[in-house]
Amino acid sequence: MKKQCLDCGSVLIGRSDKKFCSDFCRSNFHNRRNQSTNNYIRRVNYALRKNRRILQKFNQRGLEKVEKNILAREGFDFEYFTHVIQNRGGSRLYFCYDHGYQYLENDLVELLSAQYGTWVV
Repeated sequence: MKKQCLDCGSVLIGRSDKKFCSDFCRSNFHNRRNQSTNNYIRRVNYALRKNRRILQKFNQRGLEKVEKNILAREGFDFEYFTHVIQNRGGSRLYFCYDHGYQYLENDLVELLSAQYGTWVV
């Protein structure tokens, strides 16, 4: 029985452990198999990059305070962040890569940046 390409079904010629007839079929097979996972990762990465751009835009000098609804109007999604650090005072610092924020009273958000060294754990 002749082996067939896992992607296009054509008869395979060559090595006995060969699974694909070409690099195109190999790539196509794996791309199709990982498509749903890749789409999810792509959406999450897009949200994280967008959040970082917004934080960077509003934090030009290194330590700013801005209303939470202003960030939301810009498209900031508070559900997406890369990591959380709890400082000595018990406050949680949320980060999108090197730019972060912490919640203050009255719906204010204090913006932080590792670039400017504006946060201390």
